[in-house]
Amino acid sequence: MPILEILNYPDARLRTVAKPVTQVDDRIRQIVKDMAETMYDARGIGLAATQVNIHERIIVVDVTEDRNGLRALINPEVISSSAQTKVHQEGCLSVPGVYDEVERPDLVRIRCLDENGETQEFEADGLLSVCIQHEMDHLQGKVFVDYLSRLRQSRIQARLQKQSRIQAQTARA
Repeated sequence: MPILEILNYPDARLRTVAKPVTQVDDRIRQIVKDMAETMYDARGIGLAATQVNIHERIIVVDVTEDRNGLRALINPEVISSSAQTKVHQEGCLSVPGVYDEVERPDLVRIRCLDENGETQEFEADGLLSVCIQHEMDHLQGKVFVDYLSRLRQSRIQARLQKQSRIQAQTARA
């Protein structure tokens, strides 16, 4: 199973809206496996297919400390959310080294397909809720920095572009 390349903000491909999966088959199961391996390798807790330049509605999450709670959510949708919100510190594998506070509903009810094509419905709160909502944003072409001020977005973009240039120069040397 290959480690997939994670796109970095402000890559325009992160703005692509993912299309629904029409059939959960071996190809989709392989994508789930590759995404999970990529997420674990990058020490993340969630990854959306959009982040690895696959524009289908697939996310993987695992918020457990021992990394044995992998969930694949295919065509996920929020069917209800609490009026109560909480602010959480968020980071993103596509925005390396950047963390900021984002306010989201504290509790969400999710409907999705699992890797076997079975419909699942469950409630998520706390970190799992935040992670799922964050990854679902990616499927809509949204990155968590979109919740921040324009000034903060500009600073993050400039910093990441500078880091990218430095890495490119180092690689050539």
